[in-house]
Amino acid sequence: MDVKEAINRRQSVRAFSRRSLEREKLTAVLEAALRTPSWANTQPWEIYVAAGEALERVRAAYMGSFEQEEPRRSDIPRPEAWPPAMLKRMEELREARVKALEADLGGEAARADMMTLNREFFRAPAVIYLCMDRTLTPWSIFDIGMLAQSIMLAATEAGLGTIPAYNLVVYPDILHEELDIPEELSVIIGIAIGYQDEDHPQNRFRSKRRAASEAVRIREN
Repeated sequence: MDVKEAINRRQSVRAFSRRSLEREKLTAVLEAALRTPSWANTQPWEIYVAAGEALERVRAAYMGSFEQEEPRRSDIPRPEAWPPAMLKRMEELREARVKALEADLGGEAARADMMTLNREFFRAPAVIYLCMDRTLTPWSIFDIGMLAQSIMLAATEAGLGTIPAYNLVVYPDILHEELDIPEELSVIIGIAIGYQDEDHPQNRFRSKRRAASEAVRIREN
């Protein structure tokens, strides 16, 4: 598999199978991804993986927080507003996903399935949490983003599915406690990883991307 094929094959997997994730395969993915570049080779990332009983404790604690409607308080605040063009793309994605699911599950069932899987961490057997020192700036978050992409592409090559999701980091206090993440680290993003459920209708949906002619500006003179 070459790089272009991995980029095109990668998709956000929203339903994972019950198949367990081999530790050696997970380790190989992370080892490959650690070749990611960073500012002056600072390698600002610290990586924590929740799997097995630890992940089940995190999942259960999150479900309790969701049920109590506790405010979401991620270490990196989410945007309070989106520019109109981005908001439009988000709305189009949501509508397209629901429409695609309705064909298989029906209207209300489609929305319920989306919410349930999201809250259950998509039933993934493992979640990779990328963290960095709280004193660092968005420049280091840029490095974390590159690491996340490396992880997802390496996972694709290994036959694994992934999804980076904000919902995985909305209760960082739980993550710090259950995964022994030091308080001086911010939890930046979580990436669910495992084997894709090939039969689930959520995984048959593919979102659209803007063409280069729309997103790229090349100035030569």
